[in-house]
Amino acid sequence: MHGFGRFLSYRLFRMCVALVSVVTVVFVVMRLSGDPVPLLLPADAPIEEMERLRHDMGLDRPIYVQYGVFVSQAVRGDFGRSIHYRTPAMAVVWERIPATVELSLASFLCAIVVAIPAGILSAVRRGTIYDNIVMGVALAGQAAPTFYIGIMLILVCSLWLGWFPTSGRGSWQQLVLPSVTLGAFAMASIARITRSAVLEVLQADFIRTARAKGLPEIVTIVKHTMRNAAIPIITIVGLQFGNMLGGAVITETIFSWPGIGRLAIQSIYNRDYPIVQACVFITAAMFVALNFLVDLAYGILDPRIRQR
Repeated sequence: MHGFGRFLSYRLFRMCVALVSVVTVVFVVMRLSGDPVPLLLPADAPIEEMERLRHDMGLDRPIYVQYGVFVSQAVRGDFGRSIHYRTPAMAVVWERIPATVELSLASFLCAIVVAIPAGILSAVRRGTIYDNIVMGVALAGQAAPTFYIGIMLILVCSLWLGWFPTSGRGSWQQLVLPSVTLGAFAMASIARITRSAVLEVLQADFIRTARAKGLPEIVTIVKHTMRNAAIPIITIVGLQFGNMLGGAVITETIFSWPGIGRLAIQSIYNRDYPIVQACVFITAAMFVALNFLVDLAYGILDPRIRQR
């Protein structure tokens, strides 16, 4: 228990450092990107009015003072009021989180349901036509940019065939194309890692022993192979889910999906500091939490990792 407690506390410390670092970098970069005041007032607004608004927003203070105020508010979950929406920034972001989580979960489920069985079968049938086709498709899925996949799906499945809507959220039909687009890279990565992990375990002595005992192939694969190949598969699955949560910006923009990725892009154009900071914090927190859960899974599956 002492070793696991040290393992757990070290991972928690790394998680906190990562969150603070991400938020600090975004805070500084957003301030260096320009002054939002001219975007909020007419082009012919007098200097006095601009200075008054800048003072009301606290943007006339030194940047270290602004950072101190930001940190003191952030620890209470308060990222200030949105410059564009004129409401608390966190409230605006929370309204968009369900859409991003829905899209990410759909993409994630699509990826693991297709990729893990495909990777296992590809490893078991190594060198066959099936293996070559799966790995070729996986390579193409990793190489193709997300925006290209999304545009081609809209062109073929929406405009040519009329199967699915091109944008929006509300029905399951509107979820299909965005989830396939977002999950394509993860699907390819998980399939390739699963194949490599299973191939490595299949060459082990205990697998040959299990087969020599006459165990059915399905029992050898499920009971013996997958448990020993689980760590790299869990790693890539956890990381890809985190990438989906944080990397849905392009997909949400292409399909006009009302998630936090699209909100962040719009807020960057508007120089809406509170919204961008809240979006980044929420996204970073979810990504870091997923990595923390992956680390915990390591410790449960392989007790030797707890001693590191």
